Amino acid sequence: MSKVKEFNDYRAKMNEKILSQDNKVLKRFFNLDTNTYQDGALNKKTKELLGLVASMVLRCDDCIAYHLGACYELGVTKEEIFEVFAVANLVGGSICIPHTRRAVEYWEALEAEV
Repeated sequence: MSKVKEFNDYRAKMNEKILSQDNKVLKRFFNLDTNTYQDGALNKKTKELLGLVASMVLRCDDCIAYHLGACYELGVTKEEIFEVFAVANLVGGSICIPHTRRAVEYWEALEAEV
């Protein structure tokens, strides 16, 4: 199974389990997250790129993979992704380097899906 499919399948399965518990706070949080990334004063692509930077600085590999997938679907180029990596490493410092390595690996897996 591909790295991308494995991540997306696991995420979907676990989100379904979480949301099936009918917890109002969790459902509202998930909805807030979904609505935040819709077009507004900033377009969806810009918001996903911002989410990717924040995820890298916060060092959340699952969040990084999610935002990379969304960016890929929105047509973000490899050059744009590497500029995001540069901003994240500048803001977050060298602690972001291992996450950048895994992000590059995941981006390559996304490209290989074609």
